[in-house]
Amino acid sequence: MSTFKAPKGTYDLIPPYSATYLAVRDAISGPLRTSGYGYVETPGFEDVNLFARGVGESTDIVTKEMYAFETKGGDKLALRPEGTASVLRAALEASLHKQGNLPVKLWYSGSYYRYERPQKGRYRHFSQVGAEAIGAEDPALDAELIILADQAYRSLGLRNFRILLNSLGDKECRPVYREALQTFLRGLDLDEDTLRRAEINPLRVLDDKREAVQKQLVGAPLLRDYLCDACTAYHEEVRALITAAGVVFEDDAKLVRGLDYYTRTTFEFVHDGLGSQSAVGGGGRYDGLSEMIGGPALPSVGWALGVDRTVLALEAEGVELDIPATTSVFAVALGEEARRVLFGKVTELRKAGIAADFSFGGKGLKGSMKDANRSGARFAIVAGERDLAEGVVQLKDMQAGEQEPVALDALVDTVRAKLA
Repeated sequence: MSTFKAPKGTYDLIPPYSATYLAVRDAISGPLRTSGYGYVETPGFEDVNLFARGVGESTDIVTKEMYAFETKGGDKLALRPEGTASVLRAALEASLHKQGNLPVKLWYSGSYYRYERPQKGRYRHFSQVGAEAIGAEDPALDAELIILADQAYRSLGLRNFRILLNSLGDKECRPVYREALQTFLRGLDLDEDTLRRAEINPLRVLDDKREAVQKQLVGAPLLRDYLCDACTAYHEEVRALITAAGVVFEDDAKLVRGLDYYTRTTFEFVHDGLGSQSAVGGGGRYDGLSEMIGGPALPSVGWALGVDRTVLALEAEGVELDIPATTSVFAVALGEEARRVLFGKVTELRKAGIAADFSFGGKGLKGSMKDANRSGARFAIVAGERDLAEGVVQLKDMQAGEQEPVALDALVDTVRAKLA
């Protein structure tokens, strides 16, 4: 046994379980790929200030959870704790916003890193699929992203999730609410760290999960009561559009999310079958983030959905994905000549787009057929010297148990027809 183990709070994805993760990623990205979103991939680490400015210096992500380090050359970098800031940075660096086709619509998939106390559903290394629409202020865009996320989850067979929706206002109305909330918070019995956070970004206190804090927040002023007319109208249009699309949601006046860059629309997908780590994804509008990281004004909206937690949600609902076998045909060769011939046929099958594998290691018939069973293949191809002398192989249906000779030169066409 190896003396090395995966670091605490991380995990390895290995077959066959890894196939579920791949299927979830494909399902989440599927609606995006047919809605004008192009794929983007960014480095696993960035300038630490990209996250300090964008995510927010008062957030737990920046103050407690970010893996920050200094390189041998003196650069101060951080493993990416989330995707939005990196994707926006990449779009700005490539001047995608100057190509005349706004919004710039991008989707991504990758690993992210946060130093957290590990527990089920919360890891130090985790996987997300995300989407960003950059450069347009339009409630239809907010609605589109919520609808696409809902579509993705339903395509997986998930039903017991809820969508929480709120508006965080904008630079016109939020300062008034901020002052009212700070006044309220200053009158509570809060620890020094929480009071300091309240002075930097009081909305973050509303997101505090500690029961002792939540009890004191009863009666706190709500942002919805301070929204300006423009933000109210914008939010009502988002609500109307997703309602018309048949997407069910719940208004949550205390929903703020954990990042400082959100404005106006904010939403979260939660699953009550996951215990304390119930959020499976979320997002919102971030109209000022581009300017925070040195870019022009580019109103934008996006979301990220957790692959890990989505898999846990599927397990909680007892949903089993229909994942096809990785192998359709398994070749079993008896003798050296048969090995050469069947290895060539396996290559032909693969070139024809048929998933095929081969019994490696020089095993006998019994051991090779066990491998064929384990592979999940629908058909096994078996051949020995006598079969080759007759110009045939034996094609065995692993489900029905039936076997028939098939001419070598007709093997690919025969298998293709039977798998159709």
